[in-house]
Amino acid sequence: MPRVLYIDDDEGLRLLTSRRLRRLGFTVETAADADSGVARLSEGGFDLVAIDHYMPGKTGLDALAMIGALASPPPVVYVTGSEETSVAVAALKAGATDYVVKTVGDDFFDLLASSFRQSLERRALLAAKEEAEQALRASNERLAAMVKEANHRVANSLQILSAFVNLQASAVGSDEAKSALRDTQQRIAAIAQVHRRLYNSDVVDTIDMAEYLLQLSKELEATWSTPKSPRTVDFTAEPMRLKTDRAVSLGIIVTELVGNACKYAYGEDQAGVVRIRLVKEMSRFHLRVEDDGPGVDLGAKPKGTGVGTRLIRAMAQSLGAELEYGGGPGARICVTAAL
Repeated sequence: MPRVLYIDDDEGLRLLTSRRLRRLGFTVETAADADSGVARLSEGGFDLVAIDHYMPGKTGLDALAMIGALASPPPVVYVTGSEETSVAVAALKAGATDYVVKTVGDDFFDLLASSFRQSLERRALLAAKEEAEQALRASNERLAAMVKEANHRVANSLQILSAFVNLQASAVGSDEAKSALRDTQQRIAAIAQVHRRLYNSDVVDTIDMAEYLLQLSKELEATWSTPKSPRTVDFTAEPMRLKTDRAVSLGIIVTELVGNACKYAYGEDQAGVVRIRLVKEMSRFHLRVEDDGPGVDLGAKPKGTGVGTRLIRAMAQSLGAELEYGGGPGARICVTAAL
């Protein structure tokens, strides 16, 4: 049976209310004024409290404010006279869950019991809602932590794989094999960097492309530059975010295009610049990679293995992107796709 505290200065009404509400399924205790009632509430154990408005010393509104200051206040049903609508509204604004007009007769006790049940049901629903939300937040936090840990492990595994490829490259004698393994290492690095960023970010489903491609550009510049043939990668981008899989596809495209420009646009003893521009237009993005070399001859036989070209086309297809090639002087490749 719900335990209710009824606060009213009318001793006869307190006694009558206590008896009648017991018959209606409530355990009722009473208090004669605001101070004694709030003191009993502070001891805990009550599921609900009903307060009369007019009491000596402190009114029901005063008691309502005192109850609201408790650590875990129970729901409050406010009892007013028939002509005191403004008082009832003030009580509801102050935190009361319901109000009942005090009348003579059995209807008052039936209405009071009904209001008690509704207030308790509302409190139970709110408690269940809060519990469900807390469980959902905890589940989301666990899931986010698992995803971050997975990204951390993937990034570490890719780093180990990159080290193995590097060891293999140092062991082979063929320049063609060394070049192919170096290309593979760059592709691995492009993917690994996505997972490193996901691990270090609070957002686990999208990537900040400006930051990602800027760091990737720096790594590509360091990889392809030598003292005799320095390569500069000039990168600018507008802020945008892409889903993780789309970020990986675009990162591989950038890796291949920059690698091709660094290998084929400039001579071995020649400095060179590769320009990368990423812009957003409405719901689409445009990536442009340019160099100052002789340009692209689409009909010519590939200078390398052709794997890079096939990768670019495959990644563009996964993005649903359009590829455009501009001829010399200088090569210009544009990738356009939806965000």
